[in-house]
Amino acid sequence: MSVLSDWDSFYLIVGPAAGALIGLQFVVMTLIADRPTPVAMEAGQAFATPTVVHFSASLLLSALVRVPWPAPVFVSGISGLIGLGGLAYMALLVRRMRRQHAYTMDAEDSTFHVVLPALSYALLMASGWIGLTRLDL
Repeated sequence: MSVLSDWDSFYLIVGPAAGALIGLQFVVMTLIADRPTPVAMEAGQAFATPTVVHFSASLLLSALVRVPWPAPVFVSGISGLIGLGGLAYMALLVRRMRRQHAYTMDAEDSTFHVVLPALSYALLMASGWIGLTRLDL
């Protein structure tokens, strides 16, 4: 794992930041929970819940990198599975976004709510696959 030692401070920053942002998201949801409408609940499932999921995936990944695995193949496989799960979640999420009627997405929303997270999960899955195929097992 000496290859990742240079990235140690990155993961120490990203993990707590993801946890703090998840907490902030829950505070905001608690403050607006008194007046939910069915349309707002649809939009929440399409836009608020994914934020928590993405930050949780970031927190999980940063925690898994800190685990002293016996071999790098474990972290490669798990990161690939996280990427695959994220892509599956993105497919579900796009369906939810198209079904909700509380908010009409524009190009910027599509970029930041669909394209960039899907690209991140795809790169994570690809890096896990490359790690599995390039490592000496």
